[in-house]
Amino acid sequence: MMLSTNFSLMELIKSSTASRMGIENYPDADQMYSLKTLAETILQPIRNHYGIPFSVSSGFRSHELSKAIGSSSKSQHGCNNPGEAAADFEVPGISNMDLCYFIKSTLNFDQLILECYTGGNTGWVHCSISDRPRKELLTYDKTQGYRKGLLDK
Repeated sequence: MMLSTNFSLMELIKSSTASRMGIENYPDADQMYSLKTLAETILQPIRNHYGIPFSVSSGFRSHELSKAIGSSSKSQHGCNNPGEAAADFEVPGISNMDLCYFIKSTLNFDQLILECYTGGNTGWVHCSISDRPRKELLTYDKTQGYRKGLLDK
């Protein structure tokens, strides 16, 4: 099932951990609607803008999968609240900082996190949607944790 022109449901629910551990990682109808909205309003516009195919490294996570990987039960990856969904990704050849600035300036997101960035195309970008978008900008690294804003150090 295609969620947008270039993104399928299978891409947003794939998980090697779920496969390895025999965990079902399939969304219900409301969660699927949220994933479709994420694909149409965040992922597809990025694909259209850059014209570069990219994959989601982490999309939907069932409650059981979230627990297995130590993720928060409140994570937007779980699509726990109607209208919420999240994905982690990067676009090959595009600096993740530049990608964040594109998202910040053009897309309607809830939370945008530059994760584990040390320059260029390192780390990844986390972007979520919500019915009540906060437009929250954060940077995360293992030594300093979460900090407000998009920071390169």
